[in-house]
Amino acid sequence: MNNFKNLRGTVDLLPDQLIKWQNVEKIILEQLFRSSVKEIRTPILEMTDLFLRGIGEGTDVVSKEMYTFLDRGKRSCTLRPEGTASVARALIQNGLLTKPFQKLWYMGPMFRYERPQAGRQRQFHQLGVEFIGYESVRSDIEIITLAWDILEKLGIKELNLEINTLGDHVDRSNFQKAFLKWLEVNKNSLDQDSQRRIDKNPLRILDTKNIKTKKILEDSPRLFDFLSEKSLDRYLTIKEKLKLLKIPFIENFNLVRGLDYYTHTAFEITSGLLGSQATVCGGGRYDNLINQMGGAEIPAIGFAIGLERLILLSGNELEKSRETDIYIVNKGSNAETLAMQLSRKLRNYNLITELDLSGSSFSKQLKKANKLKSRCIIVIGDIEALKNEFVIRLFINVNSKNQEETISFGDDIKLDNWLKKNLLSTVLP
Repeated sequence: MNNFKNLRGTVDLLPDQLIKWQNVEKIILEQLFRSSVKEIRTPILEMTDLFLRGIGEGTDVVSKEMYTFLDRGKRSCTLRPEGTASVARALIQNGLLTKPFQKLWYMGPMFRYERPQAGRQRQFHQLGVEFIGYESVRSDIEIITLAWDILEKLGIKELNLEINTLGDHVDRSNFQKAFLKWLEVNKNSLDQDSQRRIDKNPLRILDTKNIKTKKILEDSPRLFDFLSEKSLDRYLTIKEKLKLLKIPFIENFNLVRGLDYYTHTAFEITSGLLGSQATVCGGGRYDNLINQMGGAEIPAIGFAIGLERLILLSGNELEKSRETDIYIVNKGSNAETLAMQLSRKLRNYNLITELDLSGSSFSKQLKKANKLKSRCIIVIGDIEALKNEFVIRLFINVNSKNQEETISFGDDIKLDNWLKKNLLSTVLP
């Protein structure tokens, strides 16, 4: 027999683990719904050129991390490494850019060939939010606030917001000229990875994790010093409004993010509980991306949150699931048919209903109900089936007769009254 195993960097999410995932996702979706953000779903598989143009050939994502292959039609395809480029493509292709303002979210698997570690896999899951058509500085503040509130709502501790501005394309161009001159003089002092980035993506050098290079960069030109008055005013407004909203932040002038399409606002939210790989959320403004991909000149801003890291950070209370409301004990051919009909009816009440399918003895079925901590049991055997009725009672333990009632099949009023009195008033939505 073959010992098949999952590929390195991929994991199986098992039923007990998924309880926490589902609870985390539920909280996220509630926050997005309250903020009038609508869902969009794009394919996992895209043309490689989409990411070459959208993300940038000089980025680590494109040059090192993408899962790219030729399909049977000899087309170069890539498993999506991030979601923003796909959303931009979908908006252009489907003619949705005629709508002036759109708030969109997506959630699903992404793929990057990285070294697997806690909270970072080669197949990982990401929540993304994109505000399309929004140019006002208020949209920058709104989207940072939304990300912060989602993380706070999940109970994540030791949150830190880091912000920076990358200016517009003129600011960046002026800075890059000065930075490249400085790099020519200091090239040999940099680590090898930073030296390779000089010709491809020099701004990414600012985001280096190499301690020696970070020290050397303290004497380099600062992008902040090349900002136009308009760009500077925008950035100062963001800081002012964040203070008013009581969202603490620190400025990180080396924060440039890993993708080429960012302009103006860049931000990351980290957690001190994650150690060196502390980033939970990252985002920024990308006013040039949609035009760069063949669409109109439309401003946009967004963020992405890695779900694996959220799971690591979220509290243990999210591991709890709602317990079984009703367990249907049944035995005998006619009883089993009636039990199936009844279980469908009960689920329409938003009751978690477990129908025993084992055919084992009543005592074993009752023990299973007890183990599941079922709040209520229904018993249907040959005698009950012959009388076309069932016994329902609150279930404290196997021998309990608490709140027991016999109800005829078809007596929906009596069933409805019993459920309202004993169960429905305490059922969670």
